[in-house]
Amino acid sequence: MIFFNVSCGFLTHSLSILKMNTPPPSQNVAPLSDKLFDSHGRQIRDLRLSVTDRCNFRCIYCTEPDVKYLPKSDLLTLDEYVRVVKIALSLGIDKLRITGGEPTLYPQLNQFIEKVGQMGLRDIALTTNGSMLSRELAQRWKDSGLHRVTVSLDTLKPSRKDAITRSHTTLKDVIAAIDTVRDVGLTPVKVNAVILRGVNDDEVSDFARFAQEHEIDMRLIEFMALDARKNWKRDDVVTAAQMKRRIEQEFTLIRDDDTESSTSMNYRFTSGGGRIGFIASVSESFCHGCDRIRMMADGTVRPCLFSDDEWCIRSMLQMGASDENLRTFFQDAAWAKSAGHGMDKTDFVRPKKTMSTIGG
Repeated sequence: MIFFNVSCGFLTHSLSILKMNTPPPSQNVAPLSDKLFDSHGRQIRDLRLSVTDRCNFRCIYCTEPDVKYLPKSDLLTLDEYVRVVKIALSLGIDKLRITGGEPTLYPQLNQFIEKVGQMGLRDIALTTNGSMLSRELAQRWKDSGLHRVTVSLDTLKPSRKDAITRSHTTLKDVIAAIDTVRDVGLTPVKVNAVILRGVNDDEVSDFARFAQEHEIDMRLIEFMALDARKNWKRDDVVTAAQMKRRIEQEFTLIRDDDTESSTSMNYRFTSGGGRIGFIASVSESFCHGCDRIRMMADGTVRPCLFSDDEWCIRSMLQMGASDENLRTFFQDAAWAKSAGHGMDKTDFVRPKKTMSTIGG
């Protein structure tokens, strides 16, 4: 008998019969393995771990101004986050993405990076809005074992910055943070921009120039059905193909060889300097190569960003579950990962939770 809970409230039951909206237990229990695989043959190597649901921005495509955060008592402790990473590492996870909310708001972030930086993970990255990032902090992360930083930047126009993020961090400060992480060697620096029709889609060529000037990977993201207002419509999406056509009016692009699990289609410029990438979650889904699993700050594990199938590990951690039980939890959760999200289909049902709750 394994202690297992669905909504991070306490519930005791057999793990194999608590799979909601999945095949019967006889078809759904993961085969014995020392790796994480889903039932579609994909090996899971990438853990996206949210260490906080709090954020000091209120981006219009993500969070409402009056968002209610989880009580801090509902979040995992530092030791619990570290234990989860160790379990994931023992199952073949070799990439860790530290997300939020805004992870720099997590008071024990430095200690967490120090602990996971000693585990031998192949790639450790952190996603931030850049608002609280100093050179001293970036250097500390680098020295502690962090490999890369991804920064969110949705406009290059100061007049739009506050309107999109609903914050008062200046555009100059965010760009300085990007240059800082590049200069201390947290590279390749990736900069993400969510492209919204009628909001910032006139800046796609500006973002290409920015990639060259700052020698970073600029990634343009299709607007996804994860907004807090839940009014996403397919017509609001500026597709990767449309963005690429606009950029090619000014630049000649050369396609890079991406890994099968890459979330972005990446291009170099014939004129040199930086790269431009397109994350086409809506129009050109990359589900076939997805190797990711997510855990929210309260211990809820979600195999697919766009599926409502999720299970919570927190009570197992609190009740002293063995490492073997925790490995079984992750193996069964990964096995339940859906083949794809179907956001490009007319019958797509958007997830109930939003990006701010799930984590990047």
